[in-house]
Amino acid sequence: MRLPLPSAAALTAAATATATVLAAAVVVVLPGAASAAQSPESSSFTISDPRIKESSGLAASRVHPGVYWTHNDSEDGPYVYGVDSATGNTVARVTLTGIGRPRDVEAISLGPDGQLYVGDIGDNRGGTWDHVWIYRFQEPRQLGDVTVKAAQFTVRYEDGPRDAESLMVHPVTGRVYIASKNESKGGLYEGPAELSTGGANVFRRVAAVPWVTDGAFSPDGSRLTLRGYFTARTYPWKDGRPEGEGERVDAPWQGQAESVTYTADGSTLMFGSEGASSRVVAVPVAAASSPGGSASPQPGSPPDASATSAEPTGSFGKGALVLAGGLALVFGARRLFRRRARD
Repeated sequence: MRLPLPSAAALTAAATATATVLAAAVVVVLPGAASAAQSPESSSFTISDPRIKESSGLAASRVHPGVYWTHNDSEDGPYVYGVDSATGNTVARVTLTGIGRPRDVEAISLGPDGQLYVGDIGDNRGGTWDHVWIYRFQEPRQLGDVTVKAAQFTVRYEDGPRDAESLMVHPVTGRVYIASKNESKGGLYEGPAELSTGGANVFRRVAAVPWVTDGAFSPDGSRLTLRGYFTARTYPWKDGRPEGEGERVDAPWQGQAESVTYTADGSTLMFGSEGASSRVVAVPVAAASSPGGSASPQPGSPPDASATSAEPTGSFGKGALVLAGGLALVFGARRLFRRRARD
């Protein structure tokens, strides 16, 4: 039996679909190609240190151009790593003393006081810890393996325990913010004007936010970028709050999307992920955002029409996003089971 040949329209559609998938593949394999002419500190790089298997936060150094501070999210001890973006090599490992045993370190941010704030704010038990911690220490002036004494701050939320992976220090006011990670009731929490080691620091909810795995203020403090597994948005920052629905950011697809920071000059967003030899992807700020105030989709929801009307430059089309969603759910489930096994 002779099967009918496909129509020209069908062939065209198939070719278009194939081209879309191939284009998405090029974006994944060659992230940051568009920014190849930028300075080293605003270019993509790969973390080469085999000890860094679960990079869960990023902060751009102000003292050492091109160096990014990061950490594993659990089971690594009180360590923070400095990675040179020019080579991907670790150029410093900071050992923190004066603190207890880290439980679930999820975020890092640099304050206007030149100190690094490390958020031990994750909750492997789904938001049941009655307190979490923030560690603070001065950014080292010299690179290398050093030991520093850190301050430890106890944190509680005014409306009860919750899971969180995002800690942001405002670069002008020095105020610390935490974004909780919850699909239905995520919130942005504001810390007291000054953190105290003498008792619990109560963080109060000041805004609703979508599913968030990390966030960062622009160096001038005028914008706040929040990312999740599927989306990222940049919000104008006004009167101590994110304003409006923000702008959609052309964030790259990363299997375990865990971190974001601005370069020291604010020209580029750096997106990181967990995993051995993980890639940190540079997205120039001028090309990162697209106008429009549509709300961010929740994890697993399809992209809106405006998100797919233009040809993507660093994200996927519909078919690839569905695949990405499935893979991200697998990664998330594996991570959840792994954490439960630890507990």
